[in-house]
Amino acid sequence: MQFKQEYERWLADTSMDAATLQELRDIAENHHEIEDRFFTNLAFGTGGLRGVIGAGTNRMNIYTVRKATQGLANYILAQGEEAKSKGVAIAYDCRRMSPEFCEEAALVLNGNGIHTYVFDSLRPTPVLSFAVRHLGCTAGIVVTASHNPPEYNGYKVYWDDGGQVPYPRDYAIIEEVEKVTDFSQIKTISRAEAEKAGLFRIAGADVDEAYIKAVLNERLCPEVAAESKLSIVFTPLHGAGNVPVQRVLKEAGYKNVHIVEEQASPDGNFPTVDYPNPEDYKAFALAIDLAKKKDADLVIATDPDADRVGVGVKKAPGEYTLLTGNMSGALLAEYLLSQRKAAGKLPANGALISTIVSTNMTKTIADAYGCDYIEVLTGFKYIGEKIKGFEESGSHTYLFGFEESYGCLSGTYARDKDAVAAVLLLCEMAAFYQKQGISLLDALTQLYEKYGFFQESVESITLKGVEGLADMRRIMAGLRENPPQKIGGEKVIERRDYQEGKIVNCVNGNTEDSTLPQSDVLYYVLEDGSWLCIRPSGTEPKIKLYFGVAVEKWDSIENAEEQAKAKLAKMSTELKERCK
Repeated sequence: MQFKQEYERWLADTSMDAATLQELRDIAENHHEIEDRFFTNLAFGTGGLRGVIGAGTNRMNIYTVRKATQGLANYILAQGEEAKSKGVAIAYDCRRMSPEFCEEAALVLNGNGIHTYVFDSLRPTPVLSFAVRHLGCTAGIVVTASHNPPEYNGYKVYWDDGGQVPYPRDYAIIEEVEKVTDFSQIKTISRAEAEKAGLFRIAGADVDEAYIKAVLNERLCPEVAAESKLSIVFTPLHGAGNVPVQRVLKEAGYKNVHIVEEQASPDGNFPTVDYPNPEDYKAFALAIDLAKKKDADLVIATDPDADRVGVGVKKAPGEYTLLTGNMSGALLAEYLLSQRKAAGKLPANGALISTIVSTNMTKTIADAYGCDYIEVLTGFKYIGEKIKGFEESGSHTYLFGFEESYGCLSGTYARDKDAVAAVLLLCEMAAFYQKQGISLLDALTQLYEKYGFFQESVESITLKGVEGLADMRRIMAGLRENPPQKIGGEKVIERRDYQEGKIVNCVNGNTEDSTLPQSDVLYYVLEDGSWLCIRPSGTEPKIKLYFGVAVEKWDSIENAEEQAKAKLAKMSTELKERCK
């Protein structure tokens, strides 16, 4: 059994530290645990690494981090002396082992003669994205597992434009990582040696100042803050968002901001939540309790690395409604475009960008303002790639981009989603509408009345371990071999297979090539305009299911919601049955 041999190899490796060896000895009689830790190598995917912290080839630890970094170093060195000298910016969030993994990555790069700029304490992911360009680096690394449970950590790689590494560069880096088959191939030095050689440098306040200035520049109506009585409750969910979010709100002029103190301090164990994800209603429990006490207008939460944001709006005294990422994204798109238009600053070549699994309302909004709507695969790296393309070609002016998974970006100062800027814009938008005597919920109703009622949902099927990986492959293969003809009582009129790169018109049988990159994603359009999508997660042991509907005829929001929920539930039931 290969995994058993790999386990024994680690035990016999004299370079292993004592704590790792003891952890491995402790599982000597646990066959299943050994298999799970060693049946595969933790994949360095198109976004980097992500996995459970622990000893083993299928875990996040200093050895897998060193291996990944050696592969990245080899790729950078192959780009020439300039790439080597420009160096790599490295940041980390609040998670367990994040500072250690950050330093290990830096010292491997330094061992290869590559300069590093390491942040002196935890920072949001968007600060790293900003720093890569601000410092003129070749690449960037952020150590984070975003909103995953506390047992996870991860490692994301960025390139010189500040965006996550796109195709085909991502695959070229993966190739280099996979060539590192033995720990003896890894070059590393001590921090003292690295500092003496001038290779290990600290990044800090100067980058922060420039970043905060860039975020504040994204405001469209800065005057509304000073006039506003908006009451805001904010929680960073034990993550990296506390300091920068409080700072931008204070500098913008919001005076009535309340912090959830139990969740203010960074803590990778996330003691007050099961799952530090602003998509999860339960993560808002303490924030909503505080909001009720303060009669707050908004309840806002950022995830551990502060690239995603969730928002709740007061519906009535003591009652709060949480907006989905599609709702907040559509609201921001409408607000940003309407204010640009009112100010005469809406460019003729403006573009909105969103993903294939986000609300179709975005295209309708773009059309209403004469902007182009561009759709990309799931993952903000594809939005960042488009921004770079716009700058190089001059074809479009980037206006706004968002994902259904609670991430957005309004400017080009960074190339990844930014919850710090999103909090600022959400508060500005709420203050702007408050001045008109309406809430964000009222503004959302106005969107539905203007563009039609759109509603979406997302569900996950968790499939862990060796069996889970096989199940994911079986499910996707089964759907390809026997594609559904009907879902939720509606005919499938279009089938998109992004792995095959084909779009099939199921009515006339015509096939065309997809213009999007290859990805293991299946997407179906139904006769009534509804859609659904299925894809294995790139960051968690899950298959994710996405659904979207548009309700054509409705006489009230309640009626539209009832119709939408019924449609969504029917599609979900049928697709999950196909996934068994």
